[in-house]
Amino acid sequence: MSYSKPNIVVPPPGPKAQAWIRKDEGLLSPSLTRSSQLVGLKAERVYVEDVDGNVFLDFGSGIAVTGLGHRHPDVIAAIKRQLDQLIFVNSLDYFTVPQVEYAEMLCAATPGSFAKRVFFTNSGSESIDTAIKMAKWHTRRPYGIGFVNGFHGRTVGAVSFTTTGVSARRGFAPMYPVAHFVPYPYCYRCLFNREYPGCDLHCMRYLTDVTLKKIAPPDEVAFILVEAVQGAGGYIVPPKEFLPRLAEICRTHGILLVVDEVQTGFARTGKMFASEHFGVEPDILTVSKAMAHGLPAGAAVARAEVMDWEAGAHEGTLNGGPVIMEAAKEVLRVIERENLLEKSRVLGAYLKEQLEGLQKRHPLIGDVRGIGLMVGVELIEDANKTPARDKRNRLLDEAFRRGLLLLAAGESSIRLAPPMVITREELDTGLGILEDCLKLLG
Repeated sequence: MSYSKPNIVVPPPGPKAQAWIRKDEGLLSPSLTRSSQLVGLKAERVYVEDVDGNVFLDFGSGIAVTGLGHRHPDVIAAIKRQLDQLIFVNSLDYFTVPQVEYAEMLCAATPGSFAKRVFFTNSGSESIDTAIKMAKWHTRRPYGIGFVNGFHGRTVGAVSFTTTGVSARRGFAPMYPVAHFVPYPYCYRCLFNREYPGCDLHCMRYLTDVTLKKIAPPDEVAFILVEAVQGAGGYIVPPKEFLPRLAEICRTHGILLVVDEVQTGFARTGKMFASEHFGVEPDILTVSKAMAHGLPAGAAVARAEVMDWEAGAHEGTLNGGPVIMEAAKEVLRVIERENLLEKSRVLGAYLKEQLEGLQKRHPLIGDVRGIGLMVGVELIEDANKTPARDKRNRLLDEAFRRGLLLLAAGESSIRLAPPMVITREELDTGLGILEDCLKLLG
């Protein structure tokens, strides 16, 4: 199969898609949310075909998972080679070559020239839970600090630090018992009504002057957990001095800095990991999503001295299986071979520039922000920045009907994270569809 543009042959969702959606509604958990009524059947590079034969241009990469495009041939070949040799060995009891090889590659790829160790997981949530347990074990401290509007996953440990909305937390208390939260520098909607850079990052003063002085004693804080760029919260890029200041606070008090790179990792932002943009070397770095091209994979990478827990303290039966490791190895190789770091930077700058042009023509767009091919567009109702949530949702639906897959983020934003193998012409096609939808919404 080969696709060159979106192609809607039946108004989506078509009859076959509707039939599968009805079955889904009776069989799967009602907790699942869906951005669009897509029932995918095939995919290649930047296109997805549904069960009715409609072809969509993918501007979301499955939430930044298929960064190399759908079904990259080199990754598929690596998976097939491993399937012919060995599918599974229990890494609790035995050893495998691919796991050691990939650990070497991942340690070399992550920020910091110090010695590191890796714990493999099956998801981003598990990577966060691993980081929390590791930090508590190493420091023997009870407190953890997260950020307002952050998203770290759905398992009990991860959701304890997820604050994008109460729906993820309602009904599950008690969670992590000694978690505290401070404002993330969401400068477009500053909680303190300050203007950056004149504010001198006033939100950091909340951490130092309130949280660490009045709530959580610094010598009892195990970790501070932060996204290098907030993902589900709206693709919010912090000011350049935020992460370095946070790292300095952690060093001063012996607190471990845990940076969540689950959505920002593997070249998405034009660096292998987004924390590199800010010159920060995390004590623990968590990854998943794009790590193994859609196979269930994740990892926590830590300074070797931090991952000092005893045998049996933390394990997982399916973690780091041979097939997943071979896929992950090839992802790193493809990023290098195809120069995707540079491509993400160049195309990301072009995408942001074009979106800023749309912003001038369409006042519905209140803010455009991003790094590399990770760009957020926030929609507003008026000059008071009233979130245009309903219009955002309508825009997603209208784009879907025209053959463009978009994803929501935050209260009224969309996130644009197309595969890094996309062409400028394909970006223009998607932007054209986006502008048609903006014109429709007024």
